[in-house]
Amino acid sequence: MVMKGVTLRGLEVFEALAATGSVAQAAEATGLSQPAVSQQMRNLESALDVDLLDHGRRPMTLTAAGRSFLARTQTVLGELRQARNELTVMDLTHLSTLNLGMIDDFENDLTPRLVTILADSLTRCRFKLISAPSHEISAAMQAGRLHIAVAASSGQALDGVAEYPLVRDPFLLVTPRGALREAGSLDAVMQGLPLLRHDRDQLIGRQVEAHLARHDLRFDERFEIGTHLSLMTLVARGVGWSITTPLGYMRAARVHGEVEAHALPFPPFARTIALFAGTDWTDEVPRDVARTARHLLQTLVIDPALTQLPWLEGDLRLLDG
Repeated sequence: MVMKGVTLRGLEVFEALAATGSVAQAAEATGLSQPAVSQQMRNLESALDVDLLDHGRRPMTLTAAGRSFLARTQTVLGELRQARNELTVMDLTHLSTLNLGMIDDFENDLTPRLVTILADSLTRCRFKLISAPSHEISAAMQAGRLHIAVAASSGQALDGVAEYPLVRDPFLLVTPRGALREAGSLDAVMQGLPLLRHDRDQLIGRQVEAHLARHDLRFDERFEIGTHLSLMTLVARGVGWSITTPLGYMRAARVHGEVEAHALPFPPFARTIALFAGTDWTDEVPRDVARTARHLLQTLVIDPALTQLPWLEGDLRLLDG
């Protein structure tokens, strides 16, 4: 049962005041007047019969009850915002067919959620989904077998294909847990253990190899692994170290207790994950799908990754396009 006097606007005002401690800044954030902000806050505290903020301090600070209630408030508002985005995402009822390709990095999280959202709108559509590495998806796009796809960008324009950037995915270094502590430095880890390379037929493998070559970084050629989960499992078992991205790292959650992620000890680089669409498609459909994908990437992938790897803040981020 919803408590009398607890309103959505009151929760939004409380969230803004908790973040800023200032009625003026909360008014600017919510689009309300300052007296309206103060009234909303009084109404909320009266409905709950508890002080959420210390109004005698400047800037205002949360009380113990306020800190507890803020966590609940952010959860509620987050769910409501996500529901709003999903309900207003798009109208695809006019489509008769849709072939969608998704990079396999997302098969555990983003892909099922995106397909669920699309299915609600594809009421009269024959729908096909493939999940594959980026190079296979790019080939399928160029051959006209896919209408829309989400994959890593090669940085080169594809004939007849429009590109909508989604997320910047920086590369990072992954080692067996405890390897850095034992070796004393990442350089020592990289010299003491072999590099577990990605399959160079895959785009990620070519991107990593090109970067190493640009900076004249040479490592053993002993291992070349075709699947990312196998590669991460080998790192977890102490066979070697590897270079991956946050999206790939988060996909391997089952081995996180046995590996460690680090910033690269050499010049950084990143890949771009983008949405691709045939240029003969109406611009509105791919832009709507791209907007939805960005929202899902933030909530399902980026936010959990930044919680676990906070040093990626600013490097792992959404892209406009």
